[in-house]
Amino acid sequence: MPKKILVLSLITTALLTGCGDNNANKSAAPLPLVQTQEVNVVQHQQSKSYIGRMDAVEDTAITAQVSGYLKERHFYEGQIVEKGQLLYSIEPSSFEAQVASANAQVSEAEATLKKAQLDFARGQNLVKSNNISQAEFDALTAALMSARAQLAAGKAQLKVAEVNLSYTEVRAPFTGRIADSKVSTGDLLSPSSGVLTTLVSMDPIYASFSISERERLVLGMDEIEGDGSDESNGVAVNIILEDGQLFDHQGRLDFLGNRINLNTGTLAMRAVVENPKQRLLPGQHVRVELMEKQAVDVVTVPRRAVQTDLEGDFVMVITEGDVAERRNVALGPQTDSGIIIKVGLSANDVVITQGLQRVRNGVPVRVEQPESTEQGA
Repeated sequence: MPKKILVLSLITTALLTGCGDNNANKSAAPLPLVQTQEVNVVQHQQSKSYIGRMDAVEDTAITAQVSGYLKERHFYEGQIVEKGQLLYSIEPSSFEAQVASANAQVSEAEATLKKAQLDFARGQNLVKSNNISQAEFDALTAALMSARAQLAAGKAQLKVAEVNLSYTEVRAPFTGRIADSKVSTGDLLSPSSGVLTTLVSMDPIYASFSISERERLVLGMDEIEGDGSDESNGVAVNIILEDGQLFDHQGRLDFLGNRINLNTGTLAMRAVVENPKQRLLPGQHVRVELMEKQAVDVVTVPRRAVQTDLEGDFVMVITEGDVAERRNVALGPQTDSGIIIKVGLSANDVVITQGLQRVRNGVPVRVEQPESTEQGA
């Protein structure tokens, strides 16, 4: 009997020893191994892009102001013409004759006025000596006034004739690119003949686009001055071409609409851009990027550090004692140094970048620093 009791005691001791070993092994399980990285604080200029269209600052239809046969065309279709450059010549003979006739009428009126002035001067002396009646002197006065009026009318007719003669030379009202000609030499032109050609200015050029009411308030677009200056709101304008290239010259905001479009809920805006090489053309579609002129400090983390669940976006940070803690965050745009964190992190935080699948909120972790930290992943 004592022998059986001894055997049972040995078996029980062995079993207890085995359970203790298992518990010890469980309590000694390694902590999750993670890699971390300090958040980056970088300078960033916030921006927003919109679909825009280029428009000419000046866009006019060239028409004839007088009637006559087209004598000559003085430009090549599609070329850049300068302000004041001669475009068309209308046969001027009849208009030159009108100017000559008006000049003759002015000369005749001047002669009539000269005689009336002499008669009036003599009449003044005669009426004082009662050699002519007052009625005769009044007639001389009326003749003088009539001669003055005739001279004024003659000069006005001469001015009209000279203006009409000047209209026989159709000149460019501004510098720009001219279109094809709708008329040919020998055509009879008149103010009712329609458009001869069109002319658009190329430098500078407008970029038209629309923004939402909310974006207008966020960006402070209501502070644009009436002279087109955007210094008060600190917004620069970049033009991005269809091939993704950034246009050489920045623009400036110069127009803000006065009402919200009820159909789209947007507000019309416009920027003016220098275009010395005429790379931008009226009607061209571009992307208009509004960018803050002054850079601000922002917090960025690698993209792989951000996770998403039903509650939204979050990252895991390392707190005191190497404990993982969840931080809900609001994301901004992606940059070269990583994704911007608008809300949720501070400059001193350290985020977990690898080993996230084994990490839970409030769980201690074992931190292993990587040999080289990749930025902006």
